[in-house]
Amino acid sequence: MKSYRDLDIYKLSFEYAIEIHELSLALPKYELYEQGSQIRRSSKSIKSNIVEGYGRRRYKDEFIRFLTFAHASCDETIDHLETISRIHFPDTPLNKQIDEYEKLGAKINSFMKYVEQKWKT
Repeated sequence: MKSYRDLDIYKLSFEYAIEIHELSLALPKYELYEQGSQIRRSSKSIKSNIVEGYGRRRYKDEFIRFLTFAHASCDETIDHLETISRIHFPDTPLNKQIDEYEKLGAKINSFMKYVEQKWKT
C-alpha cells in the first residue's frame, strides 16, 4: 500500500461523501445550514480522519486513534441519515445510504483490528 488512496475504506468514504453532499443539497432551504451542514461535515470527516491517521501510520496508536474517529463519524452520519430519512423522505427512505454507511463502519472496524494485530511500525 503506497497511499491512503489504496485503502478500500478511503475509496468508499470518499464516494459516499460526494453522494451525501449531493443528497444534502436536495434538502429544503431551511435545512441546508442545519441538518445538511451536519451530515456533510460528518460524512467528509470519515475520509479526512482516515487520511490523517494514515499520515501517522508510523505510530500505530495514533493510526488507531484516527480510525476510531473515522468510525465515530460514520456512526454520526448514520444517525443524521436516519433523522433526515424520517423527516424529509418518509415515502422513499434512505435505506441504501444507511446500509452503505453501516457496511463502511464494519470495514473500518475490521481494518482497525488488522492494524491493532498486524501493523508493523
